[in-house]
Amino acid sequence: TDAPNAFFFSFPGEYKQGLDPQLPTDPGDGRPENTCVELVLKVRIQSPRENDFIEVELNREELSYQNLLKISCCELGIEPEQVKTIRKLPNTLLRKDKDILRLRDFQEIELILMKNGSSELEEYTPSLIEKPCYNSNAAKLTY
Repeated sequence: TDAPNAFFFSFPGEYKQGLDPQLPTDPGDGRPENTCVELVLKVRIQSPRENDFIEVELNREELSYQNLLKISCCELGIEPEQVKTIRKLPNTLLRKDKDILRLRDFQEIELILMKNGSSELEEYTPSLIEKPCYNSNAAKLTY
């Protein structure tokens, strides 16, 4: 038939609609899957009080540990010198540029601050040595 939307059979059980030369035939068009210029990461400061992330954009052409540190600190309003380590959640420390190159969009990153950082940004958490492991009042009781 000469109908504009005619179906053509090519193999048994398969049919194709008439092709429009204006439309691409391959949805993948040969480009790499990840062509976005920016890497978007979810970043926060480690804190028992705050668990919200902000989204930070990094240029994929300039991915490095120092660039991640600089941009994250700028967005969070802290100094890079305050950061002790950078962690990819849940439990991986980022240490070098190769670690940063493996990151994917929307991964969660946490900045762990040094103890002498701003007390407003990091809440002091006592170590096990400083926490009493027993009730001292109960230890004084006599039976």
